[in-house]
Amino acid sequence: MSEGQYLVGVDIGSSAIKLCQLKEVRGKRTLVKFGYHPLPPQTIVDGHVMNQAAIVEGLQRLWSEQKVKRRDVALSVSGHSVIIKRITLPLMTNAELGEQIHWEAEQQIPFDVKDVQIDYEVLRRRPDQGQMDVLLVAAKKDELNDTAQIAREAKLKPTVIDVDAFTVQNIFEVNYGIPAEGTFALINVGATLTTLNILSGGVPAFTRDIANGGNSITAEIQKQLGISFEEAETYKTGGPNGPQAGAVVPTEVPRIIKTVVEGLAGEVQRSLDFYLATSGEKEIQKIYLAGGTSNIPELASAVERRARTQVEQLNPFKEVTVDPREVNTDLLRMRAAQATVAMGLALRHDREKR
Repeated sequence: MSEGQYLVGVDIGSSAIKLCQLKEVRGKRTLVKFGYHPLPPQTIVDGHVMNQAAIVEGLQRLWSEQKVKRRDVALSVSGHSVIIKRITLPLMTNAELGEQIHWEAEQQIPFDVKDVQIDYEVLRRRPDQGQMDVLLVAAKKDELNDTAQIAREAKLKPTVIDVDAFTVQNIFEVNYGIPAEGTFALINVGATLTTLNILSGGVPAFTRDIANGGNSITAEIQKQLGISFEEAETYKTGGPNGPQAGAVVPTEVPRIIKTVVEGLAGEVQRSLDFYLATSGEKEIQKIYLAGGTSNIPELASAVERRARTQVEQLNPFKEVTVDPREVNTDLLRMRAAQATVAMGLALRHDREKR
């Protein structure tokens, strides 16, 4: 249950910072601020911040350019520093679970429990079987502290730190609703990381981070054409839906993109196959793609063909009103797919209860 004001959602990705702020206007969620600030290459490498000053400067610039007054923010973490597991426990009260959960975490996670922050959510109680399904989340304290410290250096107040997979689920639920029946996959393909979250029966059933994303396409274009990373990125995003739409693209680029995308789609397919083989589920009804790389049409086609499941690009603004007086709608249209995590974070409030 959420109370109070919306927090400012800030997604610090490996290629850019995205900012979203919502307000209730006449009973409707309304986007009143949207900002996008590209980061220099190698600012974040393998999930580790290498250029903190660039991120702090980017945050300060976004706040200044967008004239954001509120400084309470929701941030997120992902990658190897986060472990998400769905576990089955004997039926117990919330108080008993609170006492038991750290012992369970010690059995389930590969980190020393003293080095991680633990959180959990009861997904489903099954009294007839004497069991309950619990979602266990553990994040390294060092990663959480580093993320919060970057925000503080930019004169911001970190209030919530979420997990990328769940931010995508939050915005999906607002825009599409989560069906109580059936199995659906939410796949957020960023620059360096692809996050998979499978929902079954209305609750998270399986999550996985794949260390691959849009930068692998850019890197291969750069390598084969002997050009700079920036030029390769322009060619990659020069398609009809990309931010560089209309750019003159060499004839070799579509072939390179198709080859790399097939590899990424193969990794996604293996994760989906693993879930189906271990869960007993027969099929996935639909796949929703988000993240900047989802703008590349070849990716949706490759995933759809390999998974033999309908693929749709997730629209994070489907049921959200946009204030055109405050938001640059051209920028928003161009960067909509990249705003998914920031939008999921912008749904968080400054007072929340379990």
